[in-house]
Amino acid sequence: MLIALAGALGYALGAALQQYEVVAEGVSLSLVRRPRWWVGGIISFTGACLHAVALSFAPLVAVQPISVATLVFAVPLAAFMYGRRPYRAEILGSIAVAVGLLWLMLLVPTHNVTPRLGDAAALGFIAVIGVITLVTQVVAGRVHGASRALLLAVGAGAVTASVSTFVRVVGGGMQGDWGRLVHWFSLAVPVLLVCAVVLLQRSYAVGYFGIAYAGVQVVDPITSVLAGAILLGEPLPTSPSTAVPALMAAALTIGGTITLGRLTPDHHGKPSTPPPVAVSGPVAPRLERAVPVHSAPVDATSRPSTATSELG
Repeated sequence: MLIALAGALGYALGAALQQYEVVAEGVSLSLVRRPRWWVGGIISFTGACLHAVALSFAPLVAVQPISVATLVFAVPLAAFMYGRRPYRAEILGSIAVAVGLLWLMLLVPTHNVTPRLGDAAALGFIAVIGVITLVTQVVAGRVHGASRALLLAVGAGAVTASVSTFVRVVGGGMQGDWGRLVHWFSLAVPVLLVCAVVLLQRSYAVGYFGIAYAGVQVVDPITSVLAGAILLGEPLPTSPSTAVPALMAAALTIGGTITLGRLTPDHHGKPSTPPPVAVSGPVAPRLERAVPVHSAPVDATSRPSTATSELG
């Protein structure tokens, strides 16, 4: 859990750096010329590696909720990047997420089940993730603003969860036998990871970091925990004495996440060039000398009447 928390800090810092550059540059190959984007990518990759190491030692239901803690780090970091202090609602949301996470970690069963996943179940899981991603991408193309960022983040979170699931299967199933790495699951991890990175950049580019990041960090652990319970047989708190508090803790975590997502204005794109303003009357000759205008000559007799009508 400590390794996963360290990875969450790195992932949050890298995400804040990359989002700042993606908003300014857009999702294009020009990002490779932005050193800060590369630095953010390296830091995020390091955090993801630490998260993978944590998944090799602990089940998904214990590790994945910790990834939500990245919001506690990411929101203040994003506020710092944009030259402002975190708002009170952001601080309260961070506290809610931290308390909810701690509560969940105390309730999750500690039994570590060796992950086993068949080929048919793995292909079915990838198909479900693909459908979720496709639907969110299509619908996101029809909306704008915060809704678009959230929909893109849902798809990115689902693909990110699939990466965590396969990392858990590969890393937790090795048991010291490196030969078990020779499997198509190991090839699926980098492919899914590249897809997740692209989808994340698209959600960041919309400009609403809080909403996009909150969406990813809610969908990712929920999908991973469901995959761990349904596909890998990992235990969940099911008795009334633990299930009810777990639901309350989850509601607190999700509520804090939504608060953080809604109250992070960071929509700063490239400054657009203002359109040329038509100038008439006595000021027109100065504009014509500064910017040559290629047009047909204007009848001098019509200019006084035009100016008079515009002034009127």
